[in-house]
Amino acid sequence: MINLSNNSFRIEIADQQSLAHDGNALTKAVSMILEDYGLVSAEISIALVDDPSMRVLNQKYLNHDYETDVLSFLLDSTEDSLAGQLIISTDTAARLAAELAVPMQHELLLYAIHGTLHLVGLDDTEPELAVEMRAAEQEYLDRMGVRLPSSDEENG
Repeated sequence: MINLSNNSFRIEIADQQSLAHDGNALTKAVSMILEDYGLVSAEISIALVDDPSMRVLNQKYLNHDYETDVLSFLLDSTEDSLAGQLIISTDTAARLAAELAVPMQHELLLYAIHGTLHLVGLDDTEPELAVEMRAAEQEYLDRMGVRLPSSDEENG
């Protein structure tokens, strides 16, 4: 378990798989988003799980019978604080990273960013909202020094 605790944010990472991951990058990105969205305090837990576990959670909470990359749960929020949970599939990250020929750490970072953006209110259920979400993801990846292939590059 990795903990980042400063005066305003508490971010914990639980990884029962004991994977090598850059918890500092994950907590830095989450913290950056929380700060940028004007939060004064937050408690975020990040669970790194395998695909079978993710499938069970996705079925239980969203009635989707498949694994997914990240689930985010907003547990509590006020104008300037929130509590939430991110559940990230390391199997999905490893699989997609291999397909895209990028480090798995970069995929994990993308999922943490994506999930945190959901916690602060961004949505990607409509095409125009998805464009906004992708732009925000790319902004935070850029700020973290990470460049992933765009869908155009993947298809091109």
